Amino acid sequence: MMNWNTLLSAHRYHPGSPASLFHSHDRSQFQRDYDRLIFSSPFRRLQNKTQVFPLPGNIFVHNRLTHSLEVASVGRSLGNKIAQFLKQNRIQMENPELLEEIGTIVSSACLAHDLGNPPFGHSGEEAISYFFSEGEGRYFKKLLSDEEWTDLSHFEGNANAFRLLTHSFNGRRPGGYTMTYTTLASIVKYPFESTCATHKGFKYGFFQSEKEIFRQVAEELGLLQVEEHPLQYVRHPLVYLVEAADDICYQIMDIEDSHKMRILSYDETTAILENFYDKNEDKEDLKIIARTFKVVTDKNERIAFLRAGIINKLINACADVFCNNYEAIMDGTFKSTLIKNLSGTNKEAYDKCTDLAYSRIYHTDIVTQIQIAGFKILGTILKEYTDAVLKPETYYARNILSVMPEQYQVSKENSMYTKIQTVVDYVSGMTDSYALNLYRKIKGIELPELK
Repeated sequence: MMNWNTLLSAHRYHPGSPASLFHSHDRSQFQRDYDRLIFSSPFRRLQNKTQVFPLPGNIFVHNRLTHSLEVASVGRSLGNKIAQFLKQNRIQMENPELLEEIGTIVSSACLAHDLGNPPFGHSGEEAISYFFSEGEGRYFKKLLSDEEWTDLSHFEGNANAFRLLTHSFNGRRPGGYTMTYTTLASIVKYPFESTCATHKGFKYGFFQSEKEIFRQVAEELGLLQVEEHPLQYVRHPLVYLVEAADDICYQIMDIEDSHKMRILSYDETTAILENFYDKNEDKEDLKIIARTFKVVTDKNERIAFLRAGIINKLINACADVFCNNYEAIMDGTFKSTLIKNLSGTNKEAYDKCTDLAYSRIYHTDIVTQIQIAGFKILGTILKEYTDAVLKPETYYARNILSVMPEQYQVSKENSMYTKIQTVVDYVSGMTDSYALNLYRKIKGIELPELK
């Protein structure tokens, strides 16, 4: 069974990095993790990355940034509840004050959970994978190892987030953002390499380039190893809370956004949300809702009120699932998610939200159009830049590589895998608008303006 004395480590991943010049006595190491993420460029770029709907301008819907902030808020509440549970059960800790930091750790991991996602939502991941598995990047297969090829042909945003936080990009300090080991482990939902993911829905937690880094993290924290080849560990317990916070937010907030986009009517939206309240068990809550609706007549505000109450219900329910399955989580035998183990009204209502999302929301014309555009845009940019890094001596390659930021520059000594992965780093870090503008310039549709 895993031990909280090692699972909660304030030690940082910083190979060869000098000690920080900034010493703070009023922030814990985990609070510093949170602040580093908030002030980071990749986090800011999330404001221009699609969550589900393209950014329509006159109607405010969620982007990756607002989603991550809301997930962090829910994650903090979940973490605080589990900290209380551990204290009530008198978990033996050498430094018991670390239990108070669980809410901050989970919140920090929630901020980081989408950092590796490319532009254009989940279709961006599919576009990168398609380029290598079925598109013009197929010929790279013969130039790479099986493990490296699987990384590229099944690109995974979760693994990319771990890389973004730990990789030493050109001109940047060693160790990436030098996060604490515990925060790093808390974002890895799938603690195994890509070759293990071929029978797990092609979800995995780290690329070959970060394989040994994750091994170091796992050994530092005492995560249980399942197998060596391919490398696989059990999850850090706090991953379940990060995952639950994400599950709670994206499903409920997509319903609210769909109402704002007029995909769902007001009556449909309130009906699906009211399913979370049992007429017998939630009588008091229903009375409060009825009284509030007599005062609040704005339909958007009514839905926001319902949404807030539902998120609170789901936080409590998911925390209960964690506590009820605590032993299995700690010994690595819990193989499900907290949200899938809901029961009663919460489960029935959540499942209905999921069904509605897939039938009415995720396949609307506007979502499909952004997916089609994302495929074309990212595929074109990948083709141009992979060609350029392989033959950098040509006139065109020299020009197109010159606009690539310094941190993504490659050298002749780099391996084929490193060169291609650096292009993927560049593309996956783009915002929606940056990728679109670059595509237009590459295709000659738009010329740069003099400033």
